[in-house]
Amino acid sequence: MKVYPDTSFLCALYLVQSNSKAAIDCYNGLEKPLYVSALTVGEFKQSIRFQNFINSKDHTQGFSRKLGLVALENLQNNIDSGGIVIKSVDWAEVISIAERISSLYTTHYGHRYLDILHVATAKFFKASALLTFDNNQKKLALAESLKVMPN
Repeated sequence: MKVYPDTSFLCALYLVQSNSKAAIDCYNGLEKPLYVSALTVGEFKQSIRFQNFINSKDHTQGFSRKLGLVALENLQNNIDSGGIVIKSVDWAEVISIAERISSLYTTHYGHRYLDILHVATAKFFKASALLTFDNNQKKLALAESLKVMPN
């Protein structure tokens, strides 16, 4: 089965969260490598840095720079070992798919553009499932005939 992860899946995979066990079990059960786009990796890295910024302003929020660096290092180790591969996409085609998806669902269900881009990228890769923990994105993936994992 060809799958595509969104950023919520990577966050659960590399940071301790309530859904981390599900993400790790799912990842370990996948055929390797796991293909991602530069968009997903970039959004993940940005989210780590943003949480570090939030933590620097209020230590009760976000998470420490040290924790963020460990998460980024673990992702890079998986990329270096070939467990995760950043795959090229034709962004003009992905944006065309995203426009179709947006025109069908956004005014009725309020999807964010990055969520639409993740689903559009999964469709571009001809994935059969989207790996996500984002409830709104799950609805969008299901509307686009993608399975959603982990369950």
